[in-house]
Amino acid sequence: MKAASRRPVVIIGAGPVGVMAALLLARHGVRSLVLERHQDIYPLPRAVVVDDEIRRILQSAGVHEEFAALARPAPGLRLLDAGRRVIAEFPRSMHGHHGFPQTSMFDQPELERLLRDALTRRPECELWSGVEVVSVTQSVARDTDGPNDPTGPVRVTLRRDGSDEDEHLWADAVLGCDGAGSLTRDAIGALWEDLHFEESWRVIDVRTSLPVRTWEGAEQICSPTQPATFMRISEDRYRWEFRLADDQNLDGPDGWERLRELVAPWVDLPPDASPGNDFEVVRQAQYTFRARLADRWRKGRVFLLGDAAHLTPPFVGQGLCAGLRDAQNLTWKLAQVLQRGAHEGLLDTYERERKPHARHVIRVAVAVGWAMTGGQDRGAAFRRAVVGTACRIPGVTAAVSRDLSPALTAGPLVRRRPRLTGRVLAGTFGPQPWVRHDGRRVRLDDVLADSFAVLTAVPPTAQMTAVATALGAPMIRVDDLGDDGTLAGWLARGRADAVLLRPDRVVMDTVPAGSGDFTDTAAWAPLLHTARHPADARPA
Repeated sequence: MKAASRRPVVIIGAGPVGVMAALLLARHGVRSLVLERHQDIYPLPRAVVVDDEIRRILQSAGVHEEFAALARPAPGLRLLDAGRRVIAEFPRSMHGHHGFPQTSMFDQPELERLLRDALTRRPECELWSGVEVVSVTQSVARDTDGPNDPTGPVRVTLRRDGSDEDEHLWADAVLGCDGAGSLTRDAIGALWEDLHFEESWRVIDVRTSLPVRTWEGAEQICSPTQPATFMRISEDRYRWEFRLADDQNLDGPDGWERLRELVAPWVDLPPDASPGNDFEVVRQAQYTFRARLADRWRKGRVFLLGDAAHLTPPFVGQGLCAGLRDAQNLTWKLAQVLQRGAHEGLLDTYERERKPHARHVIRVAVAVGWAMTGGQDRGAAFRRAVVGTACRIPGVTAAVSRDLSPALTAGPLVRRRPRLTGRVLAGTFGPQPWVRHDGRRVRLDDVLADSFAVLTAVPPTAQMTAVATALGAPMIRVDDLGDDGTLAGWLARGRADAVLLRPDRVVMDTVPAGSGDFTDTAAWAPLLHTARHPADARPA
C-alpha cells in the first residue's frame, strides 16, 4: 500500500461537470486533482444542447470562444401533434439575458475535448486517467451537531490501471461528479427521491447528406402511441429519439426497415439505401429516462454534482445544464472557505440553492414529457388538449421559456423581499451586455473577472465603498461602461441604485433606490467573514 498524499480538492469523474469544476476552481486559485476511470473521453454524443446561462459559465472557464466555433444557435422548441401540426412554440432569443443565444446545439465529445485541452493549460489542475475510486471516507475532526458541520479531511481510496494495490489520497474536499451510479452518493448515504417519470426511449444519432425536412429548432412529437424528439445538431448531424416498445429492435435488416419508417416524416431514404450509405447511424442506444433527486447533496466536505445529485428526462435539454450550474454555484463558495477562511456554513448554501432549482427544472421536463406522451390512460388526449389550449394563451409560452432557470430561492445569500412595485433582483442573474473597456468592446464579465462586483447607477456611498473594499470587489458605475442602456434600465426596473453581484453573477444584495446602503449585510457578512472589517461595512 502506497503512502497517502494530500490534495486541496479531489474531483471524481472527468466528464463535463467534473472538468468544469476543476477549471472554475483554478480560476479562483484552488488546486485540484481529477480522477477518471476511463483512459479517454467517451467518443459518442450524449448531451446536445445548452442554454445562454451555460454559455456564460463556459465564458467564466475561459473556453467560450472555442465553444462558439463548434456550436449552432437554435430558435427554440416546438410541440407538434401526431400529424406534425404545431401545438405550441417556445421561442429562444439569439441574444439572451446572459449575452449569448438562449439555445445552442453541439456535439458532446467536441465539448469534452476542448474542456480537457483547457485543463492541460491550467497548472492548478491535474488529471489521472485509468483510475478506479474504491471508497470515499469522511473523517471527523471533532464532535459535530449536524451532518454538515465542519469535519476533518476526506480519504479517497483508489486503484490505478486495474491494479489490486490500494492508494490513498487525503483531500480538503471531494466533489462527486461520478454520474447516476455514483459511488460518492453511496458514500454519503444519499438516497434517490423518485419524481415519478420513467420511460424507455431509443436515441439515434445520424450523419447524412440527404435532404432533411427540418425546423432549425427542436421538435417534440406529442403522441400516445409514437412520441418522438427530433433536432439538427450541426451541418450534417441529426438526432431522433423514439419511445419504442421493448420488443421493437432497430438492429439488422428488419430494424433498418423499421428505422426507415420512423424517420420518413423528416427524410426520404431511397429504396436501395443501407446503413452507412448517405445515412450513417453514428450511435444507437436504449435509455431509460428518469426523474430523480438525491435527498442530500453534501456530508461534511463531500459534495454531489451533476447526475450524481439529479436525473432529468431530456425533453427541455437541461440535464448537462443542471450539472454545470452545480459546478458554478459550488466552486466559488468552496474557494472562499479554503482560501479566505469563510465560514463553513457558506457551503450549506450549495444544496439550499441548487436543489430547489434542480427540482423545478426536472418538473418542467416531466411536464413536457407528459405533454408529449400523455400516458396511456383515457385522460391522455384530454391532457394534451389542455396543454395545447394553455400554450395559446398570450404570454404563457414566453413565461415557460423564461422560467426554465428561475431565480434562486431565499437564503443567507439571497434575501428576497417582494415589493409592490419593481422587480425583485436578489437571486436573479445580472445581465451581460457588451461594454467598452480599455478601448475594446467586450462582454461585461470580462471586466468583472472572477470576483464579487458592485454595479451602481449613482455615486457610491461610504457604506457601498466599504462593502466593496471588504470583499475585494470592483466598484463600477454603469454609466461608465458604454453599454446600450441595458444595465441602467435593469437597475431602474428593479428600483435599485446599486447591486452586489456574487462571483457567479447572481445578485446577492441591493441598494434600494434612494436608500444609499445595502440592506442585507447582516445575513451574508458572517458567512464571508466580512464582519471583521470596519464598521462601515456593517449595517447600522
